[in-house]
Amino acid sequence: MEVNWQEVFFQFIGGLGIFLFGLKYMGDGLQKSAGDRLREILDRFTTNPFMGVLAGIFVTVLLQTSTGTTVITIGLVSAGFMTLRQAIGVIMGANIGTTVTAFIIGINIGEYALPIAALGAFLLFFIKKNKINNFGQIIFGFGLLFYGLELMSDGMKPLRELQSFIDLTQSMSDIPVLGVIVGTLFTMIVQSSSATIGVLQGLYSEDLITLQAAIPVLFGDNIGTTITAVLAAIGASVAAKRAAAVHVLFNIIGTLIFVILLVPFTRLIVWFDQFLNLEPAMQIAFAHGTFNISNTIIQFPFIAVLAVVVTKLVPGKDVVLEFKPKHLDPHFIEQSPSIALGQAKEEVLRMGSFAVQGLNETFDYLKTKNTKKAELGYQVEDAINNLDSKITDYLVTLSGSSLSAIESERHSNLMDTVRDIERIGDHFENIIELVDYQLANKVKMTSEAMDDLTEMFTLAIDAVSKSIEALDQNDQEIARDVAQKEDLIDKLERKFRKRHIIRLNEGQCTAQSGIVFVDIVSNLERIGDHAVNIAEAVLGLRK
Repeated sequence: MEVNWQEVFFQFIGGLGIFLFGLKYMGDGLQKSAGDRLREILDRFTTNPFMGVLAGIFVTVLLQTSTGTTVITIGLVSAGFMTLRQAIGVIMGANIGTTVTAFIIGINIGEYALPIAALGAFLLFFIKKNKINNFGQIIFGFGLLFYGLELMSDGMKPLRELQSFIDLTQSMSDIPVLGVIVGTLFTMIVQSSSATIGVLQGLYSEDLITLQAAIPVLFGDNIGTTITAVLAAIGASVAAKRAAAVHVLFNIIGTLIFVILLVPFTRLIVWFDQFLNLEPAMQIAFAHGTFNISNTIIQFPFIAVLAVVVTKLVPGKDVVLEFKPKHLDPHFIEQSPSIALGQAKEEVLRMGSFAVQGLNETFDYLKTKNTKKAELGYQVEDAINNLDSKITDYLVTLSGSSLSAIESERHSNLMDTVRDIERIGDHFENIIELVDYQLANKVKMTSEAMDDLTEMFTLAIDAVSKSIEALDQNDQEIARDVAQKEDLIDKLERKFRKRHIIRLNEGQCTAQSGIVFVDIVSNLERIGDHAVNIAEAVLGLRK
């Protein structure tokens, strides 16, 4: 029989596209149903590697992609919210979580794919409640996933008569490494192990490949899916690169172990089939699940070793900052509220040091246009927001304790200072976004405008730095100096606005550059206001 290559190709890539879209759409619906708090789940529930495994499984089931979980994890490691050892646990859990998709695919409901998609579309377009819409999105994606699989399976059927394809699958049975390479390359191209497992399940269901040939391809799929994590780590911190390296190393080690144990592993899957009377697609799902769960169990005790190995493989100084609170011990609230207040102040000072760092990174970004500075600025702002939430919660809990009149005043000042520092973070984030806009729209700034911004930026950074120093040392002289600097910032704002209007009238700058300039100046003036608020708390002038 002659193979119609156009029909095979079109059905396969069309089915693959619909499958990937359905998978993503279903994952987006699940994520919305979870309240879009997946990052917070990973941040809060990864106190140790075992909890990291559980969190990795849970988040991956919701996202329907281990790659997505790993990329979020790399972002959290890069931002300092998660240690490398915690990240290794999450990555292991993500590998287990992604097997759920294979089990879903293993349920033979392909003939109902279109009615399922129709039901999802009805819930999406005819019911206005958000919860129902999210559920409709999940159902619609679920239906498309199976419809895509059906198309791919139908497209691949003619290959069973093709001698060269039969020879290739026979070679993969005889040479397992070839199957690993095929699986790795295909998954690297598609960037979804779920998709390649789905294709594998389709091939096996149509008797186009033997179990002995399919299992090594499955191992390769797990290696290939690491490519996205590697790409996500390019340009990130050393710790993030190490997390990506762990993802690669974990899957390579697992593949090496199970290629050596291929014969007994294959016999185990055959036993599962005989004992449970599995459909062909479900056999592949069981193989996938057994491999990833066993790999995690085998390597879990060696998390510390993996961390050491990737530290050697990815050398360099780890510059990740510890953005989680260091001083907020809840036991002090009950035992000694006075000490708890002092601990809260130490955390506020840390938060202030991040604000100064964020301002410096923002200033560097304005001058150099180096996007790494912007990324670090955004990370610092995230850290400030995190500390704002944690310190505020701590102080609110502390307010229920017995505090003296002086301690109550200090408590109130700290609450206000936290709010001021958080607002400083918002303002330097605004400036980063303005520079992003400047780069995206190729807005040119005159040298005079840059000189004005440099002068005002330097003064604003100094004012914030000095206000935090005044708070630390309770030094009223430094606080008065901050008040003087803030007066100067206000005068500079008015002066620079007038200069800008003159430049605009003389045609030296464009309206776009004027918008960027005026907005940066306005944000710097507001930063000065928040700095003087902190100083006034030290002077006892805060209202």
